[in-house]
Amino acid sequence: MSNPLLEDHELPPFDLIEPSHVVPAIETIIAGNRAFLAERLDAGACDYESLFRAMQERDDRLMRAFSPVEHMNAVVNTPALREAYDKCLPQISEYATEFRQNPRVFEALTTIAGGAAFAELAKADRKAVTNGIRDFRLSGIELPRDAQARFARITAHLSELGSRFNNNVLDATMAWSRNFPDESGLEGLTAGALAVAAQTARQRGERGYTLTLDFPCYQPVMAHCHNRQLRREMYEAYVTRASDLGPNGGEWDNSETMNEILALRLEQARLLGFENFAEFSLATKMARTPEEVLGFLEELATKSRSRAQQEFDEIAAFARKEYDAAEIEAWDVPFYAERLKENKFAFSEEEVRPWFPAPRVIEGMFEIVRRLYDIEVRPVGGIVAWHPDVTTYEIVRNGQVVARFYLDLYARSGKRGGAWMDV
Repeated sequence: MSNPLLEDHELPPFDLIEPSHVVPAIETIIAGNRAFLAERLDAGACDYESLFRAMQERDDRLMRAFSPVEHMNAVVNTPALREAYDKCLPQISEYATEFRQNPRVFEALTTIAGGAAFAELAKADRKAVTNGIRDFRLSGIELPRDAQARFARITAHLSELGSRFNNNVLDATMAWSRNFPDESGLEGLTAGALAVAAQTARQRGERGYTLTLDFPCYQPVMAHCHNRQLRREMYEAYVTRASDLGPNGGEWDNSETMNEILALRLEQARLLGFENFAEFSLATKMARTPEEVLGFLEELATKSRSRAQQEFDEIAAFARKEYDAAEIEAWDVPFYAERLKENKFAFSEEEVRPWFPAPRVIEGMFEIVRRLYDIEVRPVGGIVAWHPDVTTYEIVRNGQVVARFYLDLYARSGKRGGAWMDV
């Protein structure tokens, strides 16, 4: 059976990738990479081109096979795909740690860095070598063998825990919904939000309007719905997802997962001689110490808190005066903030919305990009994506296509929430 993950494609063939392809492809590529590395080392390869760059290319092949799978797991999640993805995580983690704990490769890297030919390498290649040496050390290459083995086990388990955490959040988000047979109880909700809720109900085979915790549904309810009890119910469901509290408390509880992640991170950091995981994490970042990071955050809080308090006091005073609201809770703030904005500035997002449909906003954004960076972003057809809602574009500079990207704007079942990007 052909396997699209083992074939060369300019862009991932998302329409051909099935869960059954995933594990065989990743196992095949990892086995091939291990055999290639052994052959290179046995042949005495120790220079940049024949060893380090060659292995970078092999590892890139692994990531080009796994990245589409990882992405699909986040945007069109299914039980079968999740199972295949989770089976691959420890294998990839084990392979990566095994490579970075290989003393022969580390010796070759340090030899390259100390050799006369190092200065003749391109700047990017020199950076790759020095980063490689750093990453080998951060993977425990200089630890005793038993500590190396423990480090490898922790790394593999942390990848599994990270996936479990994300799965729990997604499952908890999708588990909550509330159906209304008509608009009773949804007073104040905008026409756009009602249309989304009606579409969700139709997709689920339900009557009327169905609310979910997807942010495009959640945010309009919090900002516009007059039903305070509903706002409270949705707020509590949203902020307690994947915890021991809330309407699904304990069902997808991430508490123990987080505790285990923190404990393993601390152990991993101390194996390498760091005081804590923050120090370990900063070894590859621009900030130098945890104190530097905390100082920045505390300064930011100090400078912003007074303004935030002033804005909250203004919202609370408005709510008391105009709505006789005795107390302001977290689920009230977005609602009264929106009313204050309408009262103070005669501005309603719902009135403005028809003038800013998504295609026009996207077109305007790309025009700004053209003026700022002298590049053209234009739609391109014929590219297979993972869902019909996805649109595709190419970036052109001086008449040449230099990049392409996918745009996946809309929330849906099985898709991780938030605004984010992927490689």
